[in-house]
Amino acid sequence: FWELVGMCSYLLIGFWFTRPIAASACQKAFVTNRVGDFGLLLGILGFFWITGSLEFRDLFQIANNWIPNNGINSLLTTLCAFLLFLGAVAKSAQFPLHVWLPDAMEGPTPISALIHAATMVAAGIFLLARLLPLFISLPLIMSFISLVGTITLFLGATLALAQRDIKRSLAYSTMSQLGYMMLALGIGSYQAALFHLITHAYSKALLFLGSGSVIHSMEPLVGYSPDKSQNMVLMGGLRKYVPITRTTFLCGTLSLCGIPPLACFWSKDEILSNSWLYSPFFGIIASFTAGLTAFYMFRIYLLTFDGYLRVHFQNYSSTKEGSLYSISLWGKSISKGVNRDFVLSTMKNGVSFFSQNIPKIPANTRNKIGSFSTPFGAKKTFVYPHETGNTMLFPLLILLLFTLFIGSIGIHFDNGVKDNRILELTILSKWLTPSINLFQENSNSSINSYEFLTNAISSVSLAIFG
Repeated sequence: FWELVGMCSYLLIGFWFTRPIAASACQKAFVTNRVGDFGLLLGILGFFWITGSLEFRDLFQIANNWIPNNGINSLLTTLCAFLLFLGAVAKSAQFPLHVWLPDAMEGPTPISALIHAATMVAAGIFLLARLLPLFISLPLIMSFISLVGTITLFLGATLALAQRDIKRSLAYSTMSQLGYMMLALGIGSYQAALFHLITHAYSKALLFLGSGSVIHSMEPLVGYSPDKSQNMVLMGGLRKYVPITRTTFLCGTLSLCGIPPLACFWSKDEILSNSWLYSPFFGIIASFTAGLTAFYMFRIYLLTFDGYLRVHFQNYSSTKEGSLYSISLWGKSISKGVNRDFVLSTMKNGVSFFSQNIPKIPANTRNKIGSFSTPFGAKKTFVYPHETGNTMLFPLLILLLFTLFIGSIGIHFDNGVKDNRILELTILSKWLTPSINLFQENSNSSINSYEFLTNAISSVSLAIFG
């Protein structure tokens, strides 16, 4: 099944196989994952040679009994565990095998939502969580997992800051959030990692499908080239054209930023708290990256939905016949050359579109105008972005409901009193009981109203800082 997930992702990424970029992207994803799969296979064979069994429970019992008593060569066991971890690194796009993830955006947007939320990247995290009782007996591997997760979450956030493509920005965001899950597993916070895997899946699927709705609304204006329809520099002011998409995208953005009571607040806050308890070094980087998450997510939101429509920027030429100030990604004004024959007509609402009521328009400019204004006799009809159909809006609304309420599965409830202590129970821990019993984890982290308030204030403060 591990290989079937990779094969299906390979075929879905290369859906438009006639495009050279998509063909190379699916090959890149396939080859990169083969590196991890090679390590995974060697690790499986190594542990079979050591223990004589492939059963999880037998492997965990042997590891917990033999490794602490030096019954097994610790160096060989560490090497085999590292090879198993290599398979999860490639599948979950962890540093340094993360290079396939941004290029996987060449597939259709629903496929991107599927790959980045529920299937391929989740497989590596789930494998590592399933093998965590084995890794806990190897402190060196646990430290290495934490380090890789920390590097990945910070690297993904910084790379997302400089992207113009809306889907690639969300891809690097996924890479960063997977780093949070890997960090949580490295510090032994098993439940927090799987909780964030669930909450992030709904929020990121909502964001990807929302970006697909935005791309669909931009294609009548800029054409069907991904370089234009996915370019956030050409977007802006879409909130009045696609209000439902804008609302759902905003909820997904707030969730990923950790704003209560949305889904990702509960899981990310738990990871941040556990990372501070484990090591201030990991806590500082994770908290700072949480601020970066708010920064790049609202950068995506504001470039796409706020301001005014910047479709006309795509037709600026680099000639020195004239100059016009354009807006860069960072809000600075940059002098940029523009053809003097290029004319804009300004509507009453402040949005600029191309006009055909101009004498002596060059042929190349007339061709560009044709995709934006359509003549019907003496009248000119301008093409505006539009909301997508019900078939695309219905999944957005369903995912919005999950984003609003899925965090409740991690809320702690009283489960009686034992040894003068109030036992806490969550719906998520009830689902994970068979795996949690394999090793001891402190599940008595009671969350009262005061603790919830302080955690909410700290999370919102980080988001505002970003």
